[in-house]
Amino acid sequence: MAMRQENFLVVKPLQMETEKASMESPTAINSSSRKDISIDLWRKNRIIFGCNRKNHTFATIKTDTNMKRTLLLMLALLLAAGTFAQDKPKKAKKEKTYNEKGEIIKKGWNFGPLPVVGYDADLGFQYGVTCDIFNFGDGSRYPRYNYKFNVEASRYTKGSGVFRFYSDMPYVVKDTKLFFDVTYFYAKKYEFFGFNGFEASTFDPYAGLEGIKSGYHFINRNQFRFVGSMQRPFFGVPNLYWTAGLAYSNTKVDRINLKGYEDQVTLYENYVNNNIIKEDEAHGGNTTQIRLGMVYDSRDHNSDPTKGIYAEATLVGAPDFIDRKGYSNLSYTFLWRHYIPVYKDKLTFAYRLGAQNRLAGKTPWYMINNLNTMFFQKMYTEGLGGSVTMRGVNRNGVLGEGFAFANLELRWRIVGFQFINQNWQVALNPFFDAGMVTQKFREKEMIDAEPMMPAIPDCGPMYYSGDKESIHMAAGCGLKLIMNRNLVVSVDLGKALDKRDGNGLKPFIGFNYIF
Repeated sequence: MAMRQENFLVVKPLQMETEKASMESPTAINSSSRKDISIDLWRKNRIIFGCNRKNHTFATIKTDTNMKRTLLLMLALLLAAGTFAQDKPKKAKKEKTYNEKGEIIKKGWNFGPLPVVGYDADLGFQYGVTCDIFNFGDGSRYPRYNYKFNVEASRYTKGSGVFRFYSDMPYVVKDTKLFFDVTYFYAKKYEFFGFNGFEASTFDPYAGLEGIKSGYHFINRNQFRFVGSMQRPFFGVPNLYWTAGLAYSNTKVDRINLKGYEDQVTLYENYVNNNIIKEDEAHGGNTTQIRLGMVYDSRDHNSDPTKGIYAEATLVGAPDFIDRKGYSNLSYTFLWRHYIPVYKDKLTFAYRLGAQNRLAGKTPWYMINNLNTMFFQKMYTEGLGGSVTMRGVNRNGVLGEGFAFANLELRWRIVGFQFINQNWQVALNPFFDAGMVTQKFREKEMIDAEPMMPAIPDCGPMYYSGDKESIHMAAGCGLKLIMNRNLVVSVDLGKALDKRDGNGLKPFIGFNYIF
């Protein structure tokens, strides 16, 4: 009886300790308490078993006492397991943060990959991929980014294509914006309509001939382009900056060489044969430009501004120290963009005025269509005509040594929504574009080349139309899909208002607003 009483006296305090701990926290025992109770129970049970083993009384212990000990051991193990399970940290769910407009504030890296798809009857199917890569840092500047990269690789099944990399880095270096563009274009069907706008003849000897596709107004052109620019504050004046840049291009030109056009004569060849395009520049060459300028920028955003002004004045020197053919020149480029809010940030009236003229020297014919800007959003920097300057007018249809142009748009952001953790907007932009040549290029050579007697009866002028240059105009409407206020997928439909500038409604599919 004494031995059984000893076992009872030892077990009962253990039960009381457990009950006491449970009463102190009716709903749960904290982690540290459970660890202490578990260790204490384990040690005391060892004492009990040691006492029993010493007195050799295992046979006399009642079954209910063994059950109590077993339950206590199981309780100790459960308490320890629960402790370790609760101590294991849970993976925190990433929380979204929003700005005052209800947009998700983007942080860190953001990618916008898209396929490039198109079709041309002569060039074949276009295929490839493009991707905008953004870094928003900690999100404190959103929707402005710390830096942006874009890569594109696309080609047509019959040979033309583009490979591009560019970067825009406004905050990588303190108080300095950096911009780099490296692009290689190869085009087997590149438009060439002559010089000086309406003064160029629209003559095409193959137009209207049954079963023949005309290649008269096309050339083969390949170009490598590099542009590097920087922008820094101008003596602390708000929104005013000085800029500097270096540009280089290597251009190679020849007649169109696609299958089916082998026996056709082209306008390009006629220009070369009649000395309108000089022999030493006919097949292209190297161009180096040194750029200096001033910029005023008060826009609220770069890619999709709703208010503010962007003005750029750039002086461009192009010394001919590589080819040494005497084509050094000095020119200027001026751009004025103004974004006027009409209704909050939903409706914006935007317009752009631009001008470019040669101040001194000589410009090779293959560079007169280049718009010499420090920074640009669209891939192509050529005008006038086409997706960059006058949508609906033939690309490169208005070429001169100097030109002026204007673009007017009403940008209506119809709806905004969030999808796949991104901020999206859908916008419409009806537009009106206009431009003209202000400084003629080799007008005398065009007049002199005009034959006294037409080679083809009743064909009209071949080179110089006799028409006076005037304003070229186009109008249309665009649709935009905008992601995070930075990636802008663009579809524009434009129509020239004069049939000499092109027929029909022309689609332009790409990225970004034109300004």
